[in-house]
Amino acid sequence: MAVACRPGGHCSGASAAEGRVENTMTSASPEYDAIIIGSGFGGSFAAEPLVASGARVLMIERGGWVARDRHNWNPEGSMELTPQYTLASPYRVLEGGQTPYVGMCECVGGQSVFYGGVSFRLREADFQPKPEIVGDSGARWPIDYEELMPYYARAERHLEVAGDVGRDPVEPPRRGEGFPQPSAPLSPTSQRIAEAGSSLGLRPFSLPLAIHYGNGDGRPGCVACPTCDTFACAVSAKNDLATTVLPGLIRRGLDLRPHTIAVRLVARGDRVTEVECIDRQRKTRVAFRGARVLLAAGALASPQLLLASGLQGRNSAGQAIGRYLIRHCNGLVLGLFPRLPDDGLQFHKQVGFHDFYFGHPSIDRPTGMLGSIQQLQTPPIALVKANAPRLVAPFLGPAVRRLTGLIVMAEDQPRHENGVDVDANRPDQFGLPQLVVRHRHTQRDEQARRALCRQAGRILWAAGARFLYTHFIRTFSHAAGTVRFGDDPAAAPLDRFCRFRGLDNLFVVDGSFMPTAGGVNPSLTIGANALRVADAIVGGALPT
Repeated sequence: MAVACRPGGHCSGASAAEGRVENTMTSASPEYDAIIIGSGFGGSFAAEPLVASGARVLMIERGGWVARDRHNWNPEGSMELTPQYTLASPYRVLEGGQTPYVGMCECVGGQSVFYGGVSFRLREADFQPKPEIVGDSGARWPIDYEELMPYYARAERHLEVAGDVGRDPVEPPRRGEGFPQPSAPLSPTSQRIAEAGSSLGLRPFSLPLAIHYGNGDGRPGCVACPTCDTFACAVSAKNDLATTVLPGLIRRGLDLRPHTIAVRLVARGDRVTEVECIDRQRKTRVAFRGARVLLAAGALASPQLLLASGLQGRNSAGQAIGRYLIRHCNGLVLGLFPRLPDDGLQFHKQVGFHDFYFGHPSIDRPTGMLGSIQQLQTPPIALVKANAPRLVAPFLGPAVRRLTGLIVMAEDQPRHENGVDVDANRPDQFGLPQLVVRHRHTQRDEQARRALCRQAGRILWAAGARFLYTHFIRTFSHAAGTVRFGDDPAAAPLDRFCRFRGLDNLFVVDGSFMPTAGGVNPSLTIGANALRVADAIVGGALPT
């Protein structure tokens, strides 16, 4: 996950802190059946079938474990204020005439540790994206919803997703299978938002959330605190990968190496033969060997490693590696209320609206696909005060308790000019060429966002808000599409099993694989697809 480092903000992991790395490269043994680079949704879910088959699996992760305790509830527990946010390998982002440097949040479990738990399936029609989204990009899904559906169900079970069947107006088929948990009761604020939407003729529903609500298994349940989205869960009730998936895999034999950075994929012939890494703690270089390599570093870091390794020349669609970056065109609409029923002190990221997902008769521009509207958690008072100007901070408490909002996610168009490159003249301290990100939303993207923001404002006003504020989001938390899969060898660097064309044993299983993003959070789709790919590897279903 990448977020901008604000002037005066907290950024850790500067070059001097890392120290000098020895140049000598040593080979680690034994050879693994599979090497997975990254412990986020793609890496962790791909590991599950491999480990279950008895394979020797190595997982490489740049960051370390995030400690869980009461300190996670503090203002500095929000993602970009934590030690996990680092500028050790900064990205250069060129957007809107500005050139900010962007850091990464590095930890075991990836961005799942700090996400809000929303776990959506793509809609059935998202696998046949409309011309107004695809344009001339050549984006095509080589699989359909039917093929991914059983893997969605498996991913939901692993994450213990709580939800209600039949309430989402564009819910995809589930073949009679419900959610692993029912949704929790709505908080008073969430109930007010839902009732406001209903009064406007909309169909609110409970967001599917990867949160443990307690079922007598001895594990702590959710305490409905307001520090969930952008915070690591203090009581481990959020079902992030470091809590629910990775510990079990480690017990079953997964070799997880935290604080290890992959810097080069060495290819000979039609195979990757070694993964060259840096051990950050020992400050040494080491090379690992594996029969297969699964790259899951994220939609920004994965193309960076492929380009840094010079692998684009081996791929029939090498010109597309790093291109077609998609990230959703997101916005926040915040409402100031005379009073909130729970004073904004209870968890209420609970309600969604999909009435406008595929467009709506009341919206003239743009026509066709739009996206989703979801409830947003009121930010904790202490966090707002910690980030506000010093003279203003003491007066913000009463206002924050009366603030809540909605986030909109408009599907964005994949464009060749949006993407990432590497700058070999600016290597980071580990020798990786600096990643340069170029992205600009299209006019249609912005029209869709504005249309959804207007509808979000109507809902908040009907709920009793008396002042509205809209803020456009520019983070890369939903980045996808940079190493897409497809049936056309000239347009897609990956085949339908996410195997890198030109290298028989290299796979990319993070959000990079997605040709289009739909209008919902991508995490569950990434996890489901990783299960599908790993099943094909284990079951010998890969074409020769």
